[in-house]
Amino acid sequence: MSGEEMSIFGVNCYTMDNRFHPGSGGDLPQGGEYSPFPVAQKVDSIHSMVMDVDVEGGNLGPYQDRPRTFPNMRGKSYNPLIFRILMRINVRVRFVILLIALGVVFYIGASTSPIIVFVFAICIISFLVSMHLAKWVLAKDEGPLEMGQISDAIRDGAEGFFRTQYGTISKMAFLLAAVIFCIYLFRRPTPQQEASGLGRFTSAYITVAAFLLGALCSGAAGYVGMWVSVRANVRVSSAARRSAREALQIAVRAGGFSALVVVGMAVLGIAILYATFYVWLGVDSPGSMKVTDLPLLLVGYGFGASFVALFAQLGGGIYTKAADVGADLVGKVEQGIPEDDPRNPAVIADLVGDNVGDCAARGADLFESIAAEIISAMILGGTMAQRYASGFILFPLVVHSFDLVISSVGIFSIRGTRDSSGKASSEDPMKILQRGYSITIVLAVLTFGASTRWLLYTEQAPSAWFNFALCGLVGIITAYVFVFITQYYTDYKHEPVRTLALASSTGHGTNIIAGVSLGLESTALPVLVISVSIISAYWLGQTSGLIDENGIPTGGLFGTAVATMGMLSTAAYVLTMDMFGPIADNAGGIVEMSQQPESVREITDVLDAVGNTTKATTKGFAIGSAALASFLLFSAYMDEVAAFAREPFKQVDIAIPEVFVGGLLGSMLIFLFSAWACSAVGRTAQEVVKEVRRQFIERPGIMEYKEKPDYARCVAIVASASLREMIKPGALAIISPIAVGIVFRIFGFYTGQPLLGAKVVASMLMFATVSGILMALFLNTAGGAWDNAKKYIETGVLGGKGSDCHKAAITGDTVGDPFKDTAGPSLHVLIKMLATITLVMAPVFL
Repeated sequence: MSGEEMSIFGVNCYTMDNRFHPGSGGDLPQGGEYSPFPVAQKVDSIHSMVMDVDVEGGNLGPYQDRPRTFPNMRGKSYNPLIFRILMRINVRVRFVILLIALGVVFYIGASTSPIIVFVFAICIISFLVSMHLAKWVLAKDEGPLEMGQISDAIRDGAEGFFRTQYGTISKMAFLLAAVIFCIYLFRRPTPQQEASGLGRFTSAYITVAAFLLGALCSGAAGYVGMWVSVRANVRVSSAARRSAREALQIAVRAGGFSALVVVGMAVLGIAILYATFYVWLGVDSPGSMKVTDLPLLLVGYGFGASFVALFAQLGGGIYTKAADVGADLVGKVEQGIPEDDPRNPAVIADLVGDNVGDCAARGADLFESIAAEIISAMILGGTMAQRYASGFILFPLVVHSFDLVISSVGIFSIRGTRDSSGKASSEDPMKILQRGYSITIVLAVLTFGASTRWLLYTEQAPSAWFNFALCGLVGIITAYVFVFITQYYTDYKHEPVRTLALASSTGHGTNIIAGVSLGLESTALPVLVISVSIISAYWLGQTSGLIDENGIPTGGLFGTAVATMGMLSTAAYVLTMDMFGPIADNAGGIVEMSQQPESVREITDVLDAVGNTTKATTKGFAIGSAALASFLLFSAYMDEVAAFAREPFKQVDIAIPEVFVGGLLGSMLIFLFSAWACSAVGRTAQEVVKEVRRQFIERPGIMEYKEKPDYARCVAIVASASLREMIKPGALAIISPIAVGIVFRIFGFYTGQPLLGAKVVASMLMFATVSGILMALFLNTAGGAWDNAKKYIETGVLGGKGSDCHKAAITGDTVGDPFKDTAGPSLHVLIKMLATITLVMAPVFL
């Protein structure tokens, strides 16, 4: 087919230059040719955005003679309200406002602790570094016009869905905030709060404010993740025409921008909240709250972050996988056309899904992971600070501040090469990324040791800091081992994925059996590693020499907290590798749709395969950190119950029937949540499949490039369905622990067991955490292995693309899609959200 005949697809979208803008108007007719005309209206929802766009009206000549033109997904580019307000302010005024805000922040920090000032300074510097990365990425060219047009369509679709999705989430967040406020108005305060004069209204206000701030920051983290990915994808595509190494560098630095902003925002948000409460409440002054009790006021922040992350992961995961499954089943399996082929009506929705599911959702996810870990560690640090230095409380903030520094070094260590034909340009991208990770790991060990000596040294136990440094080393090693194990089970360079690919040669059924068995097997090593880590860190903490007033060792739990901090001490670089995946995936789609030479597609295919592995390793990393963080949050929950009940609460006896039932309900919650998440993808994918089949049947000219697919219709279907489907599993996760706690509290009241509600919820939390970790490991690893088994066959082995073996592998990949990108990632958010919601709602259970 000639170049002119192939030049039929493109995008006319809103950009900052003078490109032609198609607009909206009328319905979507089933035939005719394409005729763009000016934008006539602003749209406010996903459905109206895509259904009001006339992409096929007019009569301007044969379709194959038209320039590459894609349907516009939105009337104009979307920016959050706060950005639009700031942009209307004069530049000098904005600069003055920024200086005043920084001055206030540093004044509050200086009134709190020099350590807080150090944390503020590092976070501000990291934001400046991230701005440099963004400027560097955006300075790269977008390639041919058709590449930029396709990228614009992806960007506009992603921003439109983000706007609608987060509008829905914000309404639910305000409703939940009102419920929390009412609960805290009628709860019984703790003895510490009574002693400090912290009334019910003030406590309710603080908790709700922290919840809303956590939700806002989590949403901002998701937006940052999506913002950079939709602008970097086309630049990676363009760079792939010149050099594989340059394309890799752009994708890494784009991911690095998002990672530094997300981690920096998590650290800065908690630090500002801590310092504000410290100054506002007059902490440590006579008759006021003690600094050791202050971290408990931050729990609402973690709950807000978890709440938004769960719905972002659910909605984005349903969107991306429903579009992906629908596009693959009809396009690749039934029609035999390549992935991301422009003839596939679901291809734009698929590419949009990579951004809203993998980038926006993962940004909110990692933000929530770091926030939950910092808060739980600060709560335990507050317990230690009652007898020792206050550095135990602020230690988590310092560790993650150093994370920003060392991860920046790791990101900048991945450099381009002047000789695009040299050996460096053809080097395995995974080895390059691992080299940067190794640099980050070495620096993490050094900075972690320095942090423990600085903040955890105490004269009562001079060697305790060294024990805690070893705890951090345990966590760092655990993170590295987790990454290696996940890579082993999901990278096609290793035996498990190659064995799975070989199983595809005998049919679809054997592929499914092999994939399920691989996923089940992959749970063993991570669980052993987590078990060794928890026991080792606990033992190191217990033998640190820290004791309570009765001479009993007290450092065990804090040792596990330090190990969790060690595991997350390279979180920014790990998130960089995760963001690299969807950016590379989108770049491959843009290359395919813009009909670039096969050599360019080969480069993006390699980057895409590496991105699948890095995404899988990040999920394994997140599960491991969730396991350790949930253990800490569970301990914090028991301490909080003891404070409210005014009696010891040290253990949960599962021999009590009601408590055992609570454990069963917790395990059931994990399976039911996973089932609803996967079935949501299945139902939405069925709608996409029907629509794509309809278009291929009713428009036979699509396959001959004589008719243009209706991309907008597929985007509308996926967007509306994903927003609808995310509500049920999300509501299940939030309502279940509250309902169980209240029901068994009432039952305990009538049976003379005043702590029964709290005990049942504790059992539910324990069993859900254990079941959730195992289920998430199974789902994430099996899905990643199926995906890369397909990629391995597409390299030319076992018959290559289009073979029966390849079709069987596509079936496995289709089954694995909701596993690894919807249910699996949502589970580790779920188990941490269960922990934070029980912390916030603990007064209800007593």
